[in-house]
Amino acid sequence: MSRTGVLVLRLAGPLQSWGASSRFTRRTTESAPTKSGVIGLLAAAAGVERGDDTRLAPLAALRFGVRIDQPGTRVRDFHTAHHGVTGASMPLSERFYLADAVFVAAVEGDHALLTGLRDALRAPAYPPYLGRRSCPPSEPVVLALSEDAHLEDVLAGVPWQASAWYRRRHRTPQTLTVLRETAADEPAGAADVLRDQPVSFDAAHRRHALRTVVTVPVPTPIPSGGGGPQDAHDPFAALDVLEDESA
Repeated sequence: MSRTGVLVLRLAGPLQSWGASSRFTRRTTESAPTKSGVIGLLAAAAGVERGDDTRLAPLAALRFGVRIDQPGTRVRDFHTAHHGVTGASMPLSERFYLADAVFVAAVEGDHALLTGLRDALRAPAYPPYLGRRSCPPSEPVVLALSEDAHLEDVLAGVPWQASAWYRRRHRTPQTLTVLRETAADEPAGAADVLRDQPVSFDAAHRRHALRTVVTVPVPTPIPSGGGGPQDAHDPFAALDVLEDESA
């Protein structure tokens, strides 16, 4: 009998963009990472080609959840481009991003598969990115790999991952928001239905099926000692010092 586990990722970077219904010249972002975006990140790291639906299927079957630790700020960019051959101007487009956001994402499934994905993320075949290629992560994304664990318990127990500068400037929230797929034996209840279940990433014919998602609050798990993952190196620390001196 195969063992199960949960692979936990920390998704943080200057910009992220997780589109679920973007069309034509308006490219929006969801407020949290999508399953298709995170599975795409894992598939890229594992070297799964876009048209290889057979290798994609076991990744897409993983149960997915995400916790919003630092919601970030939504920003809009007007994007201009020119045709590479003719030089003609392309249509002006709007692209939306989340700035300075931090999320804890987790996938549950076969432990051997998750071990391979963890190793692939540490030496990726293709560079990982946070929804779009212009949004690289600011640090390695692997946070932990838990054996014989459940998605709900892991997302409720991983210490709060907000950046050090964010924790200094904001009060610790009483709860954090978790968006996760329902378990097989869990009633759907007030679950939302999203067309975000990846079926194929083939550039000529991308396909997504429906999946059910529940939104639940969990008490904020404070890191022991009040510290956090970014205390060793905080690029905003110098800015804080300058602000204090000018006050």
